[in-house]
Amino acid sequence: MGKITTATQNQEVQGPSFADLFEENLCVASVGEVVVGTVIELTKDFAIVDIGDKSESEVPLSEFRAEGKGEIKVGDTFDVFVERREAEGGLKLSREKAIGIKVWEEIANIQEQDGTINGRIENRVKGGLSVDIGVPAFLPYSQIDLRPVKDLDGLIGHSFDFKVLKYNRKRNNVVISRRAILEGQREKLRQQMRETLAEGSVIKGSITNITDYGIFVDLGGMDGLCHITDLSWGRVSHPGKLYRVGDEVEVKVLKYDKDTDKVSLGVKQLKADPWSTVSERFPVGTKTTGKVVSITDYGVFAEIEEGIEGLIHVSEMSWSKKTRHPSKIVAVSDEVEVMVLNIDVDAKRISLGMKQLKPNPWDLVTEHYPVGSIIEGKIKNITDFGIFIGIEEGIDGLIHVSDLSWTERIKHPSEKFGKDDTIQAVVLKIDRENERFSLGIKQLQPDPWQEAVSKYPIGSTVDGKITNVTDFGIFVEVEDGIEGLVHVSEISKEKVTTPVGMYNVGDMLTTKVINVSAKDRKIGLSIKALTEEPAGLDYASYKSKAASTSGPSTFGDLLKEEMNNLGQEAAASREDGEA
Repeated sequence: MGKITTATQNQEVQGPSFADLFEENLCVASVGEVVVGTVIELTKDFAIVDIGDKSESEVPLSEFRAEGKGEIKVGDTFDVFVERREAEGGLKLSREKAIGIKVWEEIANIQEQDGTINGRIENRVKGGLSVDIGVPAFLPYSQIDLRPVKDLDGLIGHSFDFKVLKYNRKRNNVVISRRAILEGQREKLRQQMRETLAEGSVIKGSITNITDYGIFVDLGGMDGLCHITDLSWGRVSHPGKLYRVGDEVEVKVLKYDKDTDKVSLGVKQLKADPWSTVSERFPVGTKTTGKVVSITDYGVFAEIEEGIEGLIHVSEMSWSKKTRHPSKIVAVSDEVEVMVLNIDVDAKRISLGMKQLKPNPWDLVTEHYPVGSIIEGKIKNITDFGIFIGIEEGIDGLIHVSDLSWTERIKHPSEKFGKDDTIQAVVLKIDRENERFSLGIKQLQPDPWQEAVSKYPIGSTVDGKITNVTDFGIFVEVEDGIEGLVHVSEISKEKVTTPVGMYNVGDMLTTKVINVSAKDRKIGLSIKALTEEPAGLDYASYKSKAASTSGPSTFGDLLKEEMNNLGQEAAASREDGEA
């Protein structure tokens, strides 16, 4: 500082010199202020800016490019922030900080006046989105929209208006909201809708949410629920199969509660109930096509037109009696030909059939396979009581175990046959009413027991092999498949308690035929009859009598009966003599 002397007081006083005052007047900018600067020159990397200070200052061109400015020209004016005064003279200026200070002032004013600020969504951050509003701002997930946004990446790069919820300049923190703006807009629309919305009106809206029980539709100010039962006259398994969030849909207002603002909507009500005229359009006996919409254990549901579904019971899918799961016959979305069997309009039920469009194989079975004819087929199943042969689609024939062989004792059919074996059989009986087809294998050959009567007459001697020895007698095989029984009483004239131990299986034995019956499939044999014949009795008469006797009979029975007769005659003679 210089010195100024006052003559009047004749003393020396300390004060600023003229040079100091001149320099102070040139320094119009203070550190920490935002001032207006004018571009007076441009270099390769800097803009030379005049802010009215004693010297010009440089501002990097990169700070202008960062804010999206185009080409900078001499004469352009900008706000700049005075950071500091350099030691060598001049000022350190910042365009970026000047913008930031202006933005913070704007943020403060916007929050105070409940205004909005425009910003561009830059990227996703933890808990929300980062938005450029001049300074980085945080947009929480809950403040993005009225409802959760699934595709957040789709918002990046878009600009919106936002409300300022809170800010902290020292921490450089700003929290903004787009939802607050949307809620305000929605409330205005809600007020308008309260005045115009009425039951029965038809309105368009956008689907905002899809649940298991229905869809929510934004009507423009308030949401309405369209229950799943009101989406279609037909059955809807899930609303998501018909609609997607964001779809525009036309609905009818079914009910509106002004006190709670609850709105019930309907889509199917925009069309007439198809069940009201189904009997006229699909009378019983009608042949049509349907699309399989669902499959259950007991049948399938087919849609013959929109809103009209009918049940094809599993028993109406095929003429075959064999139980098959419906999924083995058709699949969901298949187109099938059906016939209308029954309609219950009140219960909204319609019964359909598939097999009715195909000829019933049992109607032609008698013509194709007359009784007595020989058929060939593959074994489809083997059970304890017989085997089933595949004749044609829907028809199986049963060969009962008793019709497998004339002579063999077969405990289980699997002893002689295997599944998928191809065999021949004779048609024995066809029961059209009960859909039963009886076959036989043994009938392919003559019955050996019919020949046994003539081959083994009573009184003839036969040789055979012992096949079994029991307490009550000996079984002898006289030929393949033909066995006779030597009863214990026909072994010897001496009383035999049991033949077990006396004879062995496999031994050859000579016997006499004392009884034969084709009906009962039995031959009575005797060892005793080989060595003795009752005195005074004509063996030929016993033979004749035995042959005429039906049912099982033995030589011993006949002999006993004849002895009784002789005894009765002797007693009668004695009575006559005494008289």
